[in-house]
Amino acid sequence: MMRSLYSGVAGLKSQQTGMDVVGNNIANVNTNGFKSGRATFQDTLNQTLSGASSPTGTTGGTNPKQIGLGVGVGTIDTLFTDGSIQSTGKNTDLCLSGQGLFIVNDGTNSYYTRNGAFQFDAKGNYVMPGSGLLVQGWMGNNTSTVDTNGTIGNIQIAAGKTMAAKATTTATYSKNLSADAATIKTMTLTLADGTTVTVPATDTASYKIGDTNGTSTIASMTLNMSDSTTKSITTGTTGYANGSCLPITTTIAVYDSLGTAHTVPVVLTKASSNTWNLSPATQTLTDGTVATLTSTALKFTSNGAYTSGTASLALTYTDGAAAGAVAIDLTGLTQYAGESNVAAEADGYTAGTLKSVSIDSSGIITGTYTNSQKIAEAQVAVATCNNPSGLTKSGSSLYSASNNSGTLTAHTVSASGSSLTPSALEMSNVDLASEFSTMIVTQRGFQSNSKIITVSDEMIETLVNMKR
Repeated sequence: MMRSLYSGVAGLKSQQTGMDVVGNNIANVNTNGFKSGRATFQDTLNQTLSGASSPTGTTGGTNPKQIGLGVGVGTIDTLFTDGSIQSTGKNTDLCLSGQGLFIVNDGTNSYYTRNGAFQFDAKGNYVMPGSGLLVQGWMGNNTSTVDTNGTIGNIQIAAGKTMAAKATTTATYSKNLSADAATIKTMTLTLADGTTVTVPATDTASYKIGDTNGTSTIASMTLNMSDSTTKSITTGTTGYANGSCLPITTTIAVYDSLGTAHTVPVVLTKASSNTWNLSPATQTLTDGTVATLTSTALKFTSNGAYTSGTASLALTYTDGAAAGAVAIDLTGLTQYAGESNVAAEADGYTAGTLKSVSIDSSGIITGTYTNSQKIAEAQVAVATCNNPSGLTKSGSSLYSASNNSGTLTAHTVSASGSSLTPSALEMSNVDLASEFSTMIVTQRGFQSNSKIITVSDEMIETLVNMKR
């Protein structure tokens, strides 16, 4: 009877512990990133009344006679299953799925969490606002990628951060030059004195506005095209010749070392079948910049593919900027029938100020500047270990390493096998239906063990009363 009494007491204690776990789970049903717990039980020592015996030639074997001495708590497990994803719309919130954990630091110790409710503080530190712990990751180096081979550290992106100007060094041409563009059949020149001059088709000389013709200068030109259209020219410095197509004027947006923008016109003129020239050789822009173009003939195969041709610009500025050199890449051009839609894109940009930040699914924090440039400012690190259930809970949704968690190692999101959802938070993984069911079972277990104690007490009382 005394054994049953103490077994009942052990049962009460164990069921109470189970109810404590259920209560903590339900209390944290709305805690972001919370991982629910689970109590498991195991029997304790057994008292052996008689041991087992082996079979003999005439009798069979007997089993041991053992009486259990109650129950104890076997484990209290942390269940690292994923919680639901809750969209918040806040661009600094992060939601992890999988086995990864965010890494935060108090300046001395590292902690781990699934609560990704982060934000930037007054100094630009990326932090857990409730505790001020600093989120860990890799800082960028003003490029489009982040080097994640180094040591992790605090992520800091100061508001109002500036970006220096970058001078243009490369311009790239792309798209098509028309292979069947209309050509000039004849030209009519109108001179400044009012007379007109017809240039016959056999004359292939180049004419432009302002050229001297006879005793006067050319004031305007009418070009008669092979497709029966006409084009009137009244301004410009481009030359026109019979047998050639209309020159195509493109512009290259060039930035100098001070970040000042300059627009450099480059004219492409068809010289013959599958051959184009670039001009002018030298020009002075309206802001005083002198642009010198060095080029070779741009040639295409009979199939319209680029085959050869080079070009570069040398620029001398008047605003105090260093002289510039721009390599022009023509390899992306084609020459097919149809419309000419050739265009040039150049690198370089003016100085800028950080305007906004965004975080993608790889944990890269990208800064967008007022000059439209985007820079990878930092990348959030994620830690993994062999046994996340073995981590020690440190309060405030934090975990720390234990002797049975395994070593926590920092990775990128993809290398950790996790997935990241920006502008969202992980909800608690507590299942209320399961918790209520466990609560009922635990309550019944507690009641049953209390009944064992009362019945054992009544049996002892009956035994004592026998003496009376």
